[in-house]
Amino acid sequence: MTKYRTLLLATVGFNFSFLIWFSFAPFTGPMAEEFGLSLAEIGVLASAAIWLAPFGRILTGWLSDKFGAPVVFAIVLTYVGVFSIWSAFAESYAVFFGTRLIVATAGITFVIGIQHVSEWFEAEELGTAEGIYAGIGNAGAAGGALVLPRVFGTGWSGPLFDVNWRAAFFYTGVVAIGLAVVYYVFGEAAKSTEKRQATKESATAKEWVFTATRYGTVLLAMGYVMTFGLELSMNGWLATYYREGFDTQNLVLASTFAATFSIAAGLLRPIGGYVSDLLARRERDILPVFTGRYREQWTFVSLCFVVLTMFAMTLAGLSGQVLLAVGVGFLVGMGCAFAEGAIFAQVPAMFPNSSGSVAGVVGGVGTVGGIVYPLVYSAPFLPNLHTGYAVVAVSMIPIILLAGWVFQPHIAERATDDGFVTRGSSAVVTDD
Repeated sequence: MTKYRTLLLATVGFNFSFLIWFSFAPFTGPMAEEFGLSLAEIGVLASAAIWLAPFGRILTGWLSDKFGAPVVFAIVLTYVGVFSIWSAFAESYAVFFGTRLIVATAGITFVIGIQHVSEWFEAEELGTAEGIYAGIGNAGAAGGALVLPRVFGTGWSGPLFDVNWRAAFFYTGVVAIGLAVVYYVFGEAAKSTEKRQATKESATAKEWVFTATRYGTVLLAMGYVMTFGLELSMNGWLATYYREGFDTQNLVLASTFAATFSIAAGLLRPIGGYVSDLLARRERDILPVFTGRYREQWTFVSLCFVVLTMFAMTLAGLSGQVLLAVGVGFLVGMGCAFAEGAIFAQVPAMFPNSSGSVAGVVGGVGTVGGIVYPLVYSAPFLPNLHTGYAVVAVSMIPIILLAGWVFQPHIAERATDDGFVTRGSSAVVTDD
């Protein structure tokens, strides 16, 4: 069926986008040596991978509603591939940094795929379908950590390049361009002409401002800061952390440790969406508060779990036991996966004809965590590399409190209507 082909296309496209997005992470050691980078500068490089994502996701979410996902996805993959190839030939750090900054916009494809999948699946399947898409897609970061340093090892000597990270960036760029062609040829924008038209008509500046400022949108965006933003930061940082924090100088081993987080954060995400769907279908309360708000309860539990595991990450690091830190890192990834799946089960269910625009806001704002958190982890004023996780956990507590307010039943039932900006008597876009 076409909807499953759509899910496959979106998942493969996003999986590879995530791989190429974080393809620099396994090679921070040799790149730092070649360009003379300090540990703090590596943290800036990890942060820079997210700089353009907030605006890029907001824009491409709206563009996907307006022009259809296949066109937008193909355009992004094409220019990402071109700049990845360019970065492989960079001789100066300025050129390298600039080209990798553009390559890092591969992460904006997330909202394109979210919009594409939502155009084909019914409401009762959305959490599971989006969870599969995003979960397997996010696991591309693990693919980068596990596959790239093995295929392009330290002793790499092949066509065009004798440096492993240059070869990795060149060949992943070539694959990105090939995927762009496949997506454009085989992708279909929506399940019906009527659905495509309804989504296109909702893609106006006025509708965007309205949906972007609803209580539900704002809360889910902040929840995504502390989950997907956290995931981004960990994907770009953990290989360095396990290498420097525990003196694990083996590049492949440190990358493998880091990949355990990425595997959990990616492959477990469908569970987060499935549980949200299941609780909504069975109308089952799992908390004594937020009665009758089944998806909200699951989202709240998942967000709280993330905060607790981040405190545990600092404690595990201070113990000096690298395997304990790896195990807790897996739990952090699991919490991210469950919460992300829960959040993006709610997005298309709440805004069925504006899923791209809302996904763009939530996904775009959410990436801010990926910009800020690496700077905290590598901050020179902290006593050690382990303390930053607890600092980040403390910063998440206000978001938990905001969720507790928005998820109150009398507020949650109007979270798509009430917000921080009013527009008179205009109605919210509803499903067709």
